[in-house]
Amino acid sequence: MRVITGKAKGHRLKAPKGLGTRPMLDRVKEALFSVLEGYGPIRGSVLDLYAGTGSLGIECLSRGADSADFVERNAHVCSIIADNLRHTRFEQQGHIYHMPVDRFLHRQRGIGRYDIIIMDPPYADPTIEATMQLVASSGVGKEGSLLIVGHSPRVELDDDYPGLHRIKFRRLGDSCFSIYELTSMNTSETQQ
Repeated sequence: MRVITGKAKGHRLKAPKGLGTRPMLDRVKEALFSVLEGYGPIRGSVLDLYAGTGSLGIECLSRGADSADFVERNAHVCSIIADNLRHTRFEQQGHIYHMPVDRFLHRQRGIGRYDIIIMDPPYADPTIEATMQLVASSGVGKEGSLLIVGHSPRVELDDDYPGLHRIKFRRLGDSCFSIYELTSMNTSETQQ
């Protein structure tokens, strides 16, 4: 697993062994960032939920994001994210939160600062849609922010949820990603 392009291009990233962490494959990551950069350069603040190795947030930093926050519940995996940030020289731009994703989202309610929110949860996670809706309702992003969701082809996500509209879906083998745009939670009210 490596950083694909940007300031840290080619840096190899550590991954934990045998802990159930499933980093996004390089070819899927390449496809994702190719699509993302079609919407404009990677800039602003990034939130990497279920961060695992930190690979996706670090890729955003390498491509020009100002900062990235990493949320991971496993302490050992958090230490690997810290090692990867040091190795890529992004330790000043990255902050690690050792806690469950839902607790982080409740604590950060209403900050509206993230431009890109990434969630690549375990494939069997039954709460994926609830977490997506919590991202939208918690106000950690703002209107126009992007939410990237990595998921299994067996997980069928809707095109629209309150505050979210899917703008892209891509399947590569046994991996999928969906890109949603955060919309106003009051869209239906303003249309009446």
